[in-house]
Formats: sequence, structure tokens, C-alpha cells
Amino acid sequence: MGTRMESMSGPVSLADLSSFSFHKNPVLLVENFWSKEERQFFREGMHQAAWKSLSDLPKVRENFPNSGNWAKAEIDRVQGQHLMSRLQLPCIESYMESFPDIVGRHVGFSYYSYAEGDCLLTHDDTDQGYAVEGVAAPRRRLAMVSYFHDEWQSDWGGELIIYRKREGHASDQPDLEVAHCIMPRPGSLVMFTVPRFHRVCRVDQVAGEHRRLSTAGWFMTEHS
Repeated sequence: MGTRMESMSGPVSLADLSSFSFHKNPVLLVENFWSKEERQFFREGMHQAAWKSLSDLPKVRENFPNSGNWAKAEIDRVQGQHLMSRLQLPCIESYMESFPDIVGRHVGFSYYSYAEGDCLLTHDDTDQGYAVEGVAAPRRRLAMVSYFHDEWQSDWGGELIIYRKREGHASDQPDLEVAHCIMPRPGSLVMFTVPRFHRVCRVDQVAGEHRRLSTAGWFMTEHS
């Protein structure tokens, strides 16, 4: 028997995006959300960015051992403004505003570069960061990833695997099954509600010098 998959009608078209709801479907996939020109625009920003490898991020490396040595960089103002202008989607606003007692709204996105041997182990994004001066860190509500490389072949790996819990799972050691296996197609947008277990498959050696280039992060809410 094959793995039982969470019901999903497939990628959502740009024309149907206005009617999508995270309350009805916790995972959104839109292929060709970003144009070829936009992908080039973000890659130019990546080229100018100051990158840090996983080996330079000890706290992150502690949480994700044996994950290769992928790299992370901050998004500059121009690319960041364009990113946010394109993510002014009704489905995001509707979901984010559905939480009670919001006192602040936050976003946090970064560039990521995965090369041969890099991956991200299974986690559910519930690490909310650290309290500052006694104020609780914002709560992650929606995770987002967009792919900006110009080419990606199926043999190169790097798929985003999204899991769901099997019925009757133990809370401390959840029994997971694959709900979605999403290839990092150039220009795709993927979003899902948090918490949700997921991982990034290891980039295969046949990818050669090709890098899995993405922007990823969260929409967050702050509560008193």
C-alpha cells in the first residue's frame, strides 16, 4: 500500500488564488507565482548579500545537526519591499487576522542556499525565538518558501516534505506520514500553517554546482 496522502487538488492557479482559504486547506502551492524576471531580480539581490553558512550559526547547527552546510543571508530593502508587495494576498490577511487579541504583526524572511549534501531535518516551526526584555517572541502562524533558482531537475533532490500526524500518535514522539512532497520548481510559492512538521530533502550530488535558492520565513503575530 502506498502512503496515504492528505487531500490536495494540486497547485492553485493564480486565477483561483483569491478564493483560497488556509482555514479550509492548510497547505498552499502556487506554481509560476514568480516570473522569470522576478527570479533574476532576487538572484541579483542574493549575489550582493552577505552569507553565513550553517557552520557559522552554532545555535542553528545545534538544532539541525547532520544537515550539511547550507547558507543564509538577510534580504535587502529593495528586494524585501517587492517580496512583501507580492504577498499582499487575501488568504494571508484573512488567516492572520483570525487570531484573537493581536497587539502586533511581524514578518521574518531570509535567503537560503542549499548545495550538494545540504538538507533540513524534520521540525514543526514551533521554536518561537527568545523573549526580549520579558516580552514574549511573536508566534509563527504561516510559513512561506519561494524558489528563485533558474533550473531544477527531479534527480537533484531538495524536495519539501510536509507531514501530518497519524491518528493515535504520542505527543512527545509523533508518528508522521507524508502529506505532501513538493519539488522546488523555479518560481513556485509554498505556504502552510504553523505548527506543521516538515523537512527539506538532501540535495543530491548529481545537482553538481546547482544551488537550491529560496526565500523562506514566517508571518507572525504578537500577543499581550
